[in-house]
Amino acid sequence: MSERDPLKTLLSEILLAVSMIGLLIFGLYAHTGSMPPLVVVESSSMVHDIEGEIGSIDAGDLVLVHNRDFDSIVTFAEATDPENTNYGYEQHGLEGDVIIYKKNGEGGTPIIHRAIMEVIPNQIYSPNRDMPSNASNSQHCPNGGTYDSESLDENSTAGVCVLTWDVPGTTVKDVETVTVSFDGVQAGYYDCQRPVHANVEGHLVVWQWQPRHAGLLTLGDYNNCSVDQGSQAVNGSSGVHSSMGTVGPIRGSWLIGVGGGEIPWLGTVKLMVSGQGTPGTSHVPSSSFFMLFSLIAAVLIFPMILDPAVKKFMRQSSEYDMAMVEQKKYMSEEE
Repeated sequence: MSERDPLKTLLSEILLAVSMIGLLIFGLYAHTGSMPPLVVVESSSMVHDIEGEIGSIDAGDLVLVHNRDFDSIVTFAEATDPENTNYGYEQHGLEGDVIIYKKNGEGGTPIIHRAIMEVIPNQIYSPNRDMPSNASNSQHCPNGGTYDSESLDENSTAGVCVLTWDVPGTTVKDVETVTVSFDGVQAGYYDCQRPVHANVEGHLVVWQWQPRHAGLLTLGDYNNCSVDQGSQAVNGSSGVHSSMGTVGPIRGSWLIGVGGGEIPWLGTVKLMVSGQGTPGTSHVPSSSFFMLFSLIAAVLIFPMILDPAVKKFMRQSSEYDMAMVEQKKYMSEEE
């Protein structure tokens, strides 16, 4: 009998493994519409239990990234408004969508946080379109208001001067500065999970915010109401920063995708080999390490248990005896 070429066997196995990985990636892409279809969570800003919990987003989890229109995003305010069609909508343990976005539209590590509310223009007028893009706000909008370079006017032309704002899902409409109390009356109740003392409420309060432009106010579930848009929106917030400064309201052009289902623990492997300048596994819950190593052990041990069990089952069948007789007959004829 001729033996198979070991090199050809190795190459065929490598090709099979690569094909299976490619098929998996293609399937995830077909499901999410995004490439890459997964992101690895690096921080603990979205955890609900510091010890780790399936259903919320822990460091070391893989999260599916769905390609969705910006207008389809459901905010916490809308999902907690009984009169809204999206009332009761939840993702990852709390109302509203979790989004993945680029900080101020720049490169670098993206942020995965919850969309809390959206500010949209109400009263607008056309800016001075003879001004260069780097002109001041007053040059763009000589009659007052905030210049928004991406919002569309009545002729679908980008660039408007915004005089007043609306916040869907709340009672706030047609205001020059945005004040929203997430107290369960003016808007759905958002618990800051922090001690209450003088001038510090137990719920989220956006106070006299003048948005730089239309977009989403975002917040990590574990950040105790320290919103990404900083202290201009919520007192005491540290904000998320890029080379351009504190992140503004999240624009549609900054959106990478909307967080879908999670694959727990497996992203920890990538964090283990992350280079300098990354948090590595510092935020990964200890339970995630235990579950990851348990999963790896199960993958290694399961075939060792399954193989003899299958062979024993096969030997008990009449077809096995017939196959052995045929094999011996074939071997004798070959000799």
